[in-house]
Amino acid sequence: MSSLYNMTNVPTGLWIDEEGVIVRPNEVAYSKNVDFGNGAIAVNGDDYVAALADWVEHGSESRHAMTPEEIVGRLRSPDDDEAMADASFKLAVYLYQNGDPERANALWDKAQTLRPESWNYHRQDWSFLSTEEAGQNWRQKFEALEGEPYYAPLILEEDKARRYHERSR
Repeated sequence: MSSLYNMTNVPTGLWIDEEGVIVRPNEVAYSKNVDFGNGAIAVNGDDYVAALADWVEHGSESRHAMTPEEIVGRLRSPDDDEAMADASFKLAVYLYQNGDPERANALWDKAQTLRPESWNYHRQDWSFLSTEEAGQNWRQKFEALEGEPYYAPLILEEDKARRYHERSR
């Protein structure tokens, strides 16, 4: 899923309607407000849940349902490093599952180097550590962000304004 929809962190939401059409591309999706690390992770989950409820109630007429053009505007194809990171990651999983952890670890390292912003690659690697070690690794990577976002911002307000203007015409 993370490769198919270019997801780099969790929790991530992706809205797909009954016909299998993407209505909102992947974005941070907390079910409640979160403020952690002195604002380093600040997400308005209450607004996200309200937007999701609006979509459930109004379907394609929801002020938060995006047009195909808007979705394409938010999506982008992976660059060469991202594509190589994904291939390395998938091959590492295969090798690990088939008894070759040494080569798997080398490929997980490669994936993390090529795409360091993908927390998913790091979490997979950390899943083989003790909870304490994994937590220390997460903390170290988190603190190294130094002002870089942990999540891309959740953008809902522009949706409300755009839909309001479209309905007013």
